[in-house]
Amino acid sequence: MSKCVFCKVVRRELSAEIVEEDDHAVAFRDINPQAPVHILVIPKKHITALDKASEEDVLLLGHLLLMANRAANSQNLTSDYRVVINTGGGAGQSVFHLHLHVLGGRAMGWPPG
Repeated sequence: MSKCVFCKVVRRELSAEIVEEDDHAVAFRDINPQAPVHILVIPKKHITALDKASEEDVLLLGHLLLMANRAANSQNLTSDYRVVINTGGGAGQSVFHLHLHVLGGRAMGWPPG
C-alpha cells in the first residue's frame, strides 16, 4: 500500500484535482481522461479490486456509487454518464486500488472495448 499511487493521493503525497471528498472516499479528475469529464472515485481504504471486497465493505461500495453520482452532478452531468469498474488486468485495471470511473460529456458507445 505504501507504493500504491491512489493511496498516495489519499495521503496527499501526490497532488490531484479533487472534486469530492469525505471520510470514506475521494473523487478526482483522471490525469489521462477518456472523455471530456473523467473522474475517479476511490475508497480511502485500500482494496485492490472489486473481487477482493468483502461483506464488511458492503456499505462502502454503496457509498462509492453515491459519491460517483455526486461527482457527476458537480460536473454538470445530471444524466448521460457512465460509471465503470475494471477488475483485473485483462479488464483494463492498471492501478490495483479499487476505483470507479465516471465518464461523461460525450456520447458513449456500446459495447465498450
